[in-house]
Amino acid sequence: MANTYRDSGRAGLGNAEEFVDILEKRRCSSDLGYALRTYSPSPYKGAPSCSTADLNKAVLESQYLRYVVKEIATETGSSVEDVRQEVCRTLEEMSQNLQLGSIRLMAYTLTKVFRRIFTGIFLQQAVQESPVILMPNHRSYVDFLVISYIMYTYDIPLPVIAAALAGMKMVGEILRRSGAFFIRRAIGSDKLYWAVLSEYVKTIVRKGFAPLEFYVEGLRSRTLKSQMPKLGMMHMVLEPYFKGEVYDITLVPISISYDRVLEESLLAHELLGIPKPKESTTGLLKATKVLREDYGNMHVNFGRPMSVRHLCQGQINRCQYNLIPRDLPQKPSAETQACVSGLANLMVRIQEEGSLISPWSLMACLLLQAPTTVLTQEGLLWRQFTEKTLWLRKLALDFGARLNWPGQVPDLHVMSSTVTLHQSVVHLKAGRVYLVREEEPARKHPISPELDLIRTAAGVLMLASYRNQSLHVFVRPAMLATAIRVTKSAQKDELSAFFCFLRDIFSNEFIFIPGRSSQDFEEACFLLNKCGAVDVSELEVTVSDAGLEVLSFLQALLQPFIHSYQVMFRYLCEDGVNVFTEKQLLPAVRNLATKLILSGELHTYEALSSDTQKNVLLALQRLETVTKLRDSVALFVPPILLAVHLREEVGLDGAQRGRQHVETSLEHVAEGGAHAERSAHHVGHRLTHHTHALQEVQRAFPGQGLALVEEAALDRGGLGMVDEVSRAVGEVGGGPAQREKSQVQVTCSFGQSMEEQPQLKHGVAWR
Repeated sequence: MANTYRDSGRAGLGNAEEFVDILEKRRCSSDLGYALRTYSPSPYKGAPSCSTADLNKAVLESQYLRYVVKEIATETGSSVEDVRQEVCRTLEEMSQNLQLGSIRLMAYTLTKVFRRIFTGIFLQQAVQESPVILMPNHRSYVDFLVISYIMYTYDIPLPVIAAALAGMKMVGEILRRSGAFFIRRAIGSDKLYWAVLSEYVKTIVRKGFAPLEFYVEGLRSRTLKSQMPKLGMMHMVLEPYFKGEVYDITLVPISISYDRVLEESLLAHELLGIPKPKESTTGLLKATKVLREDYGNMHVNFGRPMSVRHLCQGQINRCQYNLIPRDLPQKPSAETQACVSGLANLMVRIQEEGSLISPWSLMACLLLQAPTTVLTQEGLLWRQFTEKTLWLRKLALDFGARLNWPGQVPDLHVMSSTVTLHQSVVHLKAGRVYLVREEEPARKHPISPELDLIRTAAGVLMLASYRNQSLHVFVRPAMLATAIRVTKSAQKDELSAFFCFLRDIFSNEFIFIPGRSSQDFEEACFLLNKCGAVDVSELEVTVSDAGLEVLSFLQALLQPFIHSYQVMFRYLCEDGVNVFTEKQLLPAVRNLATKLILSGELHTYEALSSDTQKNVLLALQRLETVTKLRDSVALFVPPILLAVHLREEVGLDGAQRGRQHVETSLEHVAEGGAHAERSAHHVGHRLTHHTHALQEVQRAFPGQGLALVEEAALDRGGLGMVDEVSRAVGEVGGGPAQREKSQVQVTCSFGQSMEEQPQLKHGVAWR
């Protein structure tokens, strides 16, 4: 696995084994004494002292916020004073109120809780100076607490933490006094709220008030897999540097790894569409049963501080910010957006590389490759399973993984104790490993097949979440292994093309740094060659005799994602619904996946996951197949989607079959005859992007080609497709007058004329 620290021009992590258990001293000392000890953190170098009141005053008096207040007052017809009062209320709701007494209470309480639920909290001591921006990954609610706990332990200034506004007043106030500032979950297009939040964050950075902690992934990952970074907060944090208001900003990526997460069952049910319990203080008090469980170890790895000034060198021209007064709102340029996106993805990749992979994650990878019926009914032989786990451990080490595998403990004991820790997911009985199904609730009537399926699916999704913790190690070699299987080619250029195709499709599923597709391909080649699975030359990648086992494992690792994406593609291609909301789509796709599983056509329970379904939507939006609107959605299925929508294979075979269908249709169009009109429709809704197809339709049906293709486009893809086809046909021979005529004649199925519809780039939109 490539070292992203080295690639970014910075030194990498130190010795991966240099972890210290910060709970060790707490077990042999007074909790009260620890909480009441002298806490004297070193202030930032050169940072003037600033109280919470001073910080809020600076935000309210900023020229930027004054400008926005006047602008909104003009737009809404409100008085400036009314808008200013709204700003004050928003800031009061949002701001932190850091107090030492609350910090001591938190330290006392967390010491008792952490000692009960964790065997140890291990810290990789790379914290040598006060950082500015702390960027941990987000896997559990505990993330929020443990960073502050560590900072208090090491006399480092406690961070102010961006947190989602929850409905727990008492707990919320305690957290606010411990450094949390709260952000509404749904901000939408609230211009005033965005302005207050942005100025609050930028003022914290400019004044060096305290370290700022936020989750670049946004929300907590329900799959324990890294998520695509959210760029809003990242833009706010970096803007003071871009505008020259600070000389530099230090980013500290933090990797938090859990042997077992507290919310494992809750997360699986959320993925199955079961709403999580409402957050409340009462609910928190009722959740004390977690104190009776063992959650193993937690590892916290602070990466080396990284200079934004260094990382942005040669990537962005800051002179552009000199053209507009600093206090005026300024839309980020394409160059700035690309730079911020690259930095955000880099931080997430470093978080991945800094995480420790537990034995359980490797075991989960193997368990999920067995048929579900075997896991629930027959079980896996323990002896064979442990042998395969040790084989996978070696492969993971060859790929550069950082493993949390105790070297001084016998391997069999490590694996058996791991299964014991995760007895909520699997259990060992009579020399076989079984998947634990949820207990069937007491009921008068027999459980339905659909509800019975959920009992199994919850266990599978919990298992998949732990597998996901190690996916970043294997995903690039797995994509190359899939390319080798599908293309059946040894040519490096063909394999690279298909690798990049998969990378595009899965760019919302896995973390890839933009613009590094060739490096990712070369990394995959290097790793497969390193483990002896392939031989790599300048032009070819050939499979070695010893590599079949490795390639088979890697191909199977990616199959659940391919099958899950195919279910979504199948629904979009076959359902015929062009306009939908996300709330309508996800249950519909889940219902389709449920039917396919019950019929035996599909064996991938992960297709039921709402997060995977959302990732498919985001990928299709990025590929301009799906268009998101404020109010509606329309669907267009282009060749790249058809290439993936296959029953058994993914990629080139489907694309070739699609081309054959189009070529046959074009022959029919050119010949004319009874079926020519149907063929024109086929061409219209299959490959409207292809200029050649449009030219043939125009040639076969002079004066009618546009209308025929637009009719097919509307039937299949809605107005967005009609607009795109009309534009394309106009470019190859359809005149403006003809274009305008058809636009007036075409009406859509939901009762609006094309002139009343918003412009779509290609097709689907969702509310």
